[in-house]
Amino acid sequence: MDNVLLGEFIGTAVLLAFGCGVVANVSLAASKGLGGGPIVVYTGWAMGVIVGVTCSLAIGNTGDLNCAVTFYKLLMGIYSVSFAIEMMIVQVLGAILGATLVWLIYLPHWGITEDKTAKLGVFCTIPSIRNFGANVLCEGLASMLLFFIFLSLGSKFVSGPTGFPAGFGTYMAGLAVWAIGLSFCGPTGYAVNPARDLGPRIAHTILPIEGKGTSDWGYSWVPIVGPMAGAFVAFILAKMFSII
Repeated sequence: MDNVLLGEFIGTAVLLAFGCGVVANVSLAASKGLGGGPIVVYTGWAMGVIVGVTCSLAIGNTGDLNCAVTFYKLLMGIYSVSFAIEMMIVQVLGAILGATLVWLIYLPHWGITEDKTAKLGVFCTIPSIRNFGANVLCEGLASMLLFFIFLSLGSKFVSGPTGFPAGFGTYMAGLAVWAIGLSFCGPTGYAVNPARDLGPRIAHTILPIEGKGTSDWGYSWVPIVGPMAGAFVAFILAKMFSII
């Protein structure tokens, strides 16, 4: 595995370890963070983006960690179709690893946690109101806003003629993810990343998690289709407004 793919694999694993980990911390019985609330979760995911991208950049100089980000880079002509597919595969594999680490770290807590939905929520998104049309719309629009921000960060009017100092863009990306969580997490739990939902959902399915319930595969297409559609719309808008 070359450095780019390795960076994506490790970076996505780190992202999901911190992201799923913060949900486990506030959700699982006898955890010291139990009841920490949604603000803790949104902050944990934002910090997960920062540390995950940091590791990915250090290893492979990419930092996508998101199939939808890779998709809009494909649309921009940065990646070939075959390379984009390879990136997406390693992102999902990294997400599986990150979720598995959380299972191991919280190993004694699964058996004493009776709520099967809470266990599933550690790994993947669950809509507050199950309405596939509204759920896809939420994921699509939230993702569109997030990726439009990402694309705007590359504008010379934002980053300056010489670009951001090294590492600053990573913090801006984390801030954007934090803002999306604070504002738009309510309806679906904001996947905004197919790998973030699909990888841990696979982990939930295959791991011997004590007392687990269904992995809810009937919903799994929503956090895949929504973010990919949102990335496409953000790309079109960025073109329209001459941001890219």
